[in-house]
Amino acid sequence: MIVWIVLAVVILIIAITGIKIVRPFQRGLVERLGKYNREASSGLQFIIPFFERMVKLDLREMVIDVPPQEVITNDNVIVTVDAIVYYQIVDAFRVVYNVSEFESAATKLAQTNLRNVIGEMELDQTLTSRERINTKLRDVLDEATDKWGVKVTRVEIKKIDPPQDIMDAMSKQMKAERTKRAVILEAEGYKQSEITKAEGDKQSAILKAEGEAEAVKRVAEAEKYKLIAEAEGQANAILNVFNAIHEGKPDEELITIRYLDALKNIADGRASKIFLPFEASKLLSSLGAIGEMFNEKASGSESEEKTNKGKQSGRGT
Repeated sequence: MIVWIVLAVVILIIAITGIKIVRPFQRGLVERLGKYNREASSGLQFIIPFFERMVKLDLREMVIDVPPQEVITNDNVIVTVDAIVYYQIVDAFRVVYNVSEFESAATKLAQTNLRNVIGEMELDQTLTSRERINTKLRDVLDEATDKWGVKVTRVEIKKIDPPQDIMDAMSKQMKAERTKRAVILEAEGYKQSEITKAEGDKQSAILKAEGEAEAVKRVAEAEKYKLIAEAEGQANAILNVFNAIHEGKPDEELITIRYLDALKNIADGRASKIFLPFEASKLLSSLGAIGEMFNEKASGSESEEKTNKGKQSGRGT
């Protein structure tokens, strides 16, 4: 009974040893008596105990932290560079049988190529061209690790630290540049302000001049319309007077009397001399005729009165 129990335990141990479970993100390499036999995919796998051995590999993307190292740039400045390498196994057979301790080999390879890449650049370029460094280093590592069955997906530079004195000098330079930019921006702002102010003054002067010109134009138009209206009124008045005179058919005596009224208004001034037109001589002769006419009428009236008085006195007698 004890023998059977021992045998059952041995068989169970052998069975457990021969059963392997490969997870979905893993690949298994099976060796039989020290020789590669097959590649096992994910799932439940069986191997022959004591004769076969399985090595499991993780196919997920993994990371290697490259230790910080000092690198000399092209302009002889020592900088400390720290990087990270991301990789993924694409061929399980080659990563096991083509390289020993892949992570250590990849780390050394990244360090040496990092020196080469940064050594070709100056300090300012290394600080401003991280993407360029990442891309170039990734291409170099990917080409070098291709025979190892590994794909380098990306490389990231964590930090690039120049010496303290260089950082102090860069800080002063950056401060000076910022001060310079501030002064330039202030000058540009003042210049733009003055230009805007001058443009505003110019526009204001133009609008003021245009307003004054428009005002003068409108005043002139109003004055023009006023003079036209007055001229038209005077013309109408003269025309009405002219028509009234011709319709009334005035005789020479009436015209003479109106002329005398006009002479009266002319004589009202303070001038000691009065200049009369030549045509006034004819009217003056007419005045003489009118005066004689008035005298004749007056003498006739006196004679008639005397005659009447004589008749009246005779009747009384």
